[in-house]
Amino acid sequence: MAELSTIARPYAEALFGAAKGADLNAVLAEVDALAVAAQLPEVAQLAINPQVGDTQLADVLSAAVKGGLSAVGKQFVATVVANGRVAALPAIARQFRHLKNASEGNADALIESAFALESAQVQELVVALEKKFAVKLKPQVSVNPALIGGVCVTVGDQVLDSSVRAQLDQMRVALAA
Repeated sequence: MAELSTIARPYAEALFGAAKGADLNAVLAEVDALAVAAQLPEVAQLAINPQVGDTQLADVLSAAVKGGLSAVGKQFVATVVANGRVAALPAIARQFRHLKNASEGNADALIESAFALESAQVQELVVALEKKFAVKLKPQVSVNPALIGGVCVTVGDQVLDSSVRAQLDQMRVALAA
């Protein structure tokens, strides 16, 4: 079977094209809710059950979206269910978020630190990273004690790892060679 990201790309692009005139934040919220629902074991079982019709499955997924689905969302769910791509919904949501961010000149940045960072430290780091990547970053900060020290930043598919753990791993590789 093809990679989920390969399967998800055309769906995300089609949804993005269909949602161009709509509120992209609202569509993103819908697709995120659908992705969360698709990861539930009960929904996965329904998706593979031959006794459950496409309409029933689409209704179950639609019920997961607080406030209901927009017209674009309803058509999207119907298409995904009809093509048996419910398992790809989380990957579709990630790719839709990437397309939305790219159209707005933004990117999500995951900043992992060995210790909690103060807001001033995060802001200083974000300013430096925005210069490097030439996009406006939306930081998400998390603490990962396994890093020992330093930070690991992920922006899209690029990773900048200046953690002590990464430096120790590099030394281990160099000494083993």
